[in-house]
Amino acid sequence: MNAMRTFWLVLMLIGSPAWAFQSRVVTIPSAAMHRSFDATVVLPDQYVHGDPTKRFPVVYVLHGSGGDYTDWTANSHIGKLADRYHVILVMPDGGHESWYIDSPVDPRSRYETYVGTEVVGYIDSRFRTIATKQARAITGLSMGGFGALRIALDRPDAFGAAGSISGAVDPRGSEDEPGIERVFGDPSQHAEFWNSEAIVASAEDFGRDHIALTIDCGVNDSLVQSNRLLHERLVELGVPHDYAERPGGHTWKYWSNAVKYQVLFFAGTFRQAAREMRDGRAAV
Repeated sequence: MNAMRTFWLVLMLIGSPAWAFQSRVVTIPSAAMHRSFDATVVLPDQYVHGDPTKRFPVVYVLHGSGGDYTDWTANSHIGKLADRYHVILVMPDGGHESWYIDSPVDPRSRYETYVGTEVVGYIDSRFRTIATKQARAITGLSMGGFGALRIALDRPDAFGAAGSISGAVDPRGSEDEPGIERVFGDPSQHAEFWNSEAIVASAEDFGRDHIALTIDCGVNDSLVQSNRLLHERLVELGVPHDYAERPGGHTWKYWSNAVKYQVLFFAGTFRQAAREMRDGRAAV
């Protein structure tokens, strides 16, 4: 009998998940593009089974070129981070080759407005979020890394922290990417726009707008040089940021490891912001 009880106890332990986060798919309408898109939302266990009045910070995580809203959960263990750091994770659909911009040549492609305004508004209206910039962060991989930094720069009142993983931080180095001209326009005819969208062109704004910043890229990644140049420019300008290069290339093995450090960084910025708010109230 004791052996049988032991057997069932072991079986229950094996079958019980170590992480109790809940993942769900929501459909978010876009007035800017007159259509709706799916998004993956991961809620920490504490959201579902804890204090029903408690609110949570949010980390938006963008996919790369050719991907969709399922990429992160299908190819990494990102869901565990919701429980570990008590955050809501949101992975919106950014289209296959949108670059997360409001295209100057294709009025049907307004993914910066969608992700940076419409998705944020939807999530804040339907989940118990802390609806302030100090409790919002945005990051992404490759095309999504560019998109995260661009959206944060263009919406400094919405995001207090931003990151990039293996980011295509300078679209001028990606002119041969399929579909990029459809949203950016011809590089010769729209050179001013291409130049203005490069993250390095707006690097000082991260400091001016007090956006906590973390960037990393694999040393074997073809995009590492443009990331190094951005890092050097930020150092030159005296803009605070975290920068890391780790072994690896443009692969899910690299990205699924790197996102752990990025969410850890964001959790730290959320805690710091909360402390500063408490100290400010105490001073008053």
